[in-house]
Amino acid sequence: MAGLAGWLGVNCTPAAIVFETTSPYHHIQVVDQAGRRTLSFDSAMETTMSLTNSLQGHFQYTEFFQMPWLWNFRMTNVLMIGLGGGSTQRAYEHYYPGVVVETVEIDPAVAQVAKKYFQMRESATQRIHLEDGRVHLRRSEKQYDAIILDAYVANRYGSFIPYHLATKEFFLLAREHLATNGVIAYNVIGTLGDWRADILGAMFKTMKAVFPQVYFFAASDSLNVVLIGTKSTEHLTAAVLEQRALALIQQRRVTLPAFLQRVRAVRTEPPPSFELSPILTDDYAPVDGLLSGINGANAR
Repeated sequence: MAGLAGWLGVNCTPAAIVFETTSPYHHIQVVDQAGRRTLSFDSAMETTMSLTNSLQGHFQYTEFFQMPWLWNFRMTNVLMIGLGGGSTQRAYEHYYPGVVVETVEIDPAVAQVAKKYFQMRESATQRIHLEDGRVHLRRSEKQYDAIILDAYVANRYGSFIPYHLATKEFFLLAREHLATNGVIAYNVIGTLGDWRADILGAMFKTMKAVFPQVYFFAASDSLNVVLIGTKSTEHLTAAVLEQRALALIQQRRVTLPAFLQRVRAVRTEPPPSFELSPILTDDYAPVDGLLSGINGANAR
């Protein structure tokens, strides 16, 4: 996604900063402009939402977080690491009210902002844990139908994945907390062959070292790619995934209007940078090195 400054630069409508603070983790801004409310961390856009309809105006990639339905037709619980403005949480609450979504967010200030400015509500099916995501998994005894990761922090190269949430050891831990048909969905900022292609290849290869099958979905409105790792060993073609999507829609298990369109974005082969990419481990996670050689605007 475009950095906040770039996004405002192409919009002539006056912007209003409705909230701003600096937490131990982020410089946080909430900005209203042209009927949209935007949350940014350290000048990178995190969440955007329509002021008239909280289910609209979000970034496309967040809809890829509903792809786990393709592997588990009867999801009942989801763990999400990273809250932001709660686009995914609001979507699950609306489209799948019977699914319990537990969110782990390390920054209490982000949780407060999501509740006050982005209609995030805790309930019996929406729960927030203020904790590091990996620590939470290590302490938990639960299994989930899906684990979703959308957690980023800032360094001198812009937004980046926290090292400890991007290693083989982390994915092994996550796999232990997935149910039989469980799926992990991971947002990566990058492109297939240019900007941050190396980090995308490394993340794909690291997940493939733990999960039998890995797929990816690239957004068309931002530089976000969502990787999907499955416990299932069966390799599914794009045609089979589309057939499953049609069945889910016909049975009304999935009601997201754009679900079929999002499914058609699937790529079932590794990204071009896969072969030359490293497997990231707790002892070797050179995320800085993978980012430093590539120039580009912040995108999230």
